[in-house]
Amino acid sequence: MSVTDPQRITLIGLGTIGMSMAALHLSRENVTVDVFDTRPDFDQYLFNTLPHFLDQGPSSANFKSQPSTSAVASLIASGRLNVHTSLETACTSATIVQEQGPENLEFKQTLWAQVESFAPPSAHLWTSTSGIAASAQQQRIYDKSRLLVVHPFNPPHIMPLLEIVPSPDTSPERLEFAREYFSVPGSKHRPVVLQKEIPGFVGNRLAFALLREACYLVQENVVSAKDLDTIMKASLGPRWAGNGVFESYQQGGGEGGIQAFLNKLGGTMQAVWDNLGKVNVLGNEETSWKEKVVSQVNEAYGTLTPGQVREKEERLKDFVAIQTKKYGHDVPEA
Repeated sequence: MSVTDPQRITLIGLGTIGMSMAALHLSRENVTVDVFDTRPDFDQYLFNTLPHFLDQGPSSANFKSQPSTSAVASLIASGRLNVHTSLETACTSATIVQEQGPENLEFKQTLWAQVESFAPPSAHLWTSTSGIAASAQQQRIYDKSRLLVVHPFNPPHIMPLLEIVPSPDTSPERLEFAREYFSVPGSKHRPVVLQKEIPGFVGNRLAFALLREACYLVQENVVSAKDLDTIMKASLGPRWAGNGVFESYQQGGGEGGIQAFLNKLGGTMQAVWDNLGKVNVLGNEETSWKEKVVSQVNEAYGTLTPGQVREKEERLKDFVAIQTKKYGHDVPEA
């Protein structure tokens, strides 16, 4: 089966990530999406929520308007979107099964055993987990070569990154299929295959490392939560959006590149590394930092309205679009 063939994708769990993944898959004309969720009001929830994720076109001026439920009705009427009341019927005809369920190992192991009994043997099995390795999830299925991680960044219908993480048992063919699916011509997504499993994968490890130091700096009264965000948006945010981490320091080192940068600032870097803060997000002995961070963030931003969320998503689309703009001096391919 080729990625250019018509695909029938079953999505299990339609929370925020699941809804966004539905919009991502439905943006492709040769894809049919089957959805299953155990919430009792799922039909109404789908009609009310999915329109916020579907492409509204050039809507930068219309982000405050309420998306219409007619788009969902049209997708269902055309057969491109199918709502199921049982996991079995949702999986029966799938070429791909993708789950966005709770971050709970027992849940995922049980779910995949059920999916394997319902879905065709040829179906690809993808998990959108944020950090539970495929090798841990696959323990109760027989054909372990089918399962791999496809970890999106939120919201996946806008964010280009997809971390594809195989287990040691994942077949090369299954891995390549997933990579090619998100790399077809016209796709805005950028799949990256990780060479081995690691807790949290790569994107979240980088994000959580920065978040830990941010919480420490607020705890130590070095900076407020709002001012820290200003520092990020006025420095690292735009720089890393354009160049990434290593390319930025390759540029920062001048003619000598990153080697010169490390030589010049190695002492300062090591002093900072040795002094990085440690905060415990699970323990009770350091809850004061949590209270301080939560209080300052709530004071600075409050609860975002749907209109504000939509506005931020439109801004995010603009940022992502800038990354694809050609300026005439692209770095040569290695």
